[in-house]
Amino acid sequence: MSAWHIRGIVLPEAVERDVYVADGLLTFTPIDGAETVATDVWLLPGLVDVHAHLALASPARNAHSPREAIEASLHAHLDAGVLALREPGSPVRDAAGLGPAEGFPRVATAGRFLAPPGGYFPGLAREVGADELPVAALEELAAGTGWVKLIGDSPFPGPGIARTYPDDAVAETVRQVHAAGGRVAMHCTLAEVVEMAIAVGIDSVEHGTFLEPGQIHAFAASQTAWVPTMSIDGLLGDFVSADQARCISAHGDVVAAAHEAGVRVLAGTDAGMVAHGLVRHEVQLLARAGMPADAALGAGSWAAREFLGLPGIADGALADLTGYRDDPRDRLDVLADPALVVLDGRVIRRPA
Repeated sequence: MSAWHIRGIVLPEAVERDVYVADGLLTFTPIDGAETVATDVWLLPGLVDVHAHLALASPARNAHSPREAIEASLHAHLDAGVLALREPGSPVRDAAGLGPAEGFPRVATAGRFLAPPGGYFPGLAREVGADELPVAALEELAAGTGWVKLIGDSPFPGPGIARTYPDDAVAETVRQVHAAGGRVAMHCTLAEVVEMAIAVGIDSVEHGTFLEPGQIHAFAASQTAWVPTMSIDGLLGDFVSADQARCISAHGDVVAAAHEAGVRVLAGTDAGMVAHGLVRHEVQLLARAGMPADAALGAGSWAAREFLGLPGIADGALADLTGYRDDPRDRLDVLADPALVVLDGRVIRRPA
């Protein structure tokens, strides 16, 4: 297999290094004969979208199968420099097993959405009652790759938003999934559902749209991550009450305060509601909300990889790299145009 050489500034450490790629891994030890593919670049371990529904809103509008739709979505992410992503729920299980061997980003999928009858968009979820939830969750864990997705409150706008499962059913589901080595993401918009999610040990709160500032301290004291999906906030205003609209307008302030307090905030677009391959936009929204640029960038790169159990740029790590001509911490817009993309040791894009 060919060996590659890249010289650049490695983030987040901001240290200039010679990085070598061989056999799908990174090394800082020089390799004789390695071909130099890029110099004078700023290096990330790739972008990450931790909330993307691959079968929905696929670029393949006329896809003949869910698998075809999913593959087109993955190509859109890869073209944008996304080298890893999480699919927190899907109407199908077809993303399981897809990854670099097939030429796609690394995928952690939760299998099918789990919701009570009538508690989610028609036809998208596996509908199960509270008594069935733990068993169904273990089945989806076995069908996916490390995650389960619960719908904690119905996503219907205005007064239609309502809690779905009782606390004890969610707590027992979390206990059993954790015992089986998996993690649980939960769709939460209502403040009381976020509170419950934190209390029972949910691993990531998705959306948290109506999270209240008074909940931040408990959130920060927990191990629960927050994926605020700010990319969809603009889609919600016409469908919520006046009080809820005010919460949405303050969403960014709460996100910034949560980060400052120590909540692990991660970048996820809710692709499927919006187009695929736009996590750079979510990173920019986090920064505009008030997160420091390097923290917002990490939320869509190295910190998100760590959350998914993937390494950053380190000796012996998986060879996933994106390179940029300018420091993305100073200019987040450069994320739209990676000069270099290396996935699992394979050079996907190199500077002209």
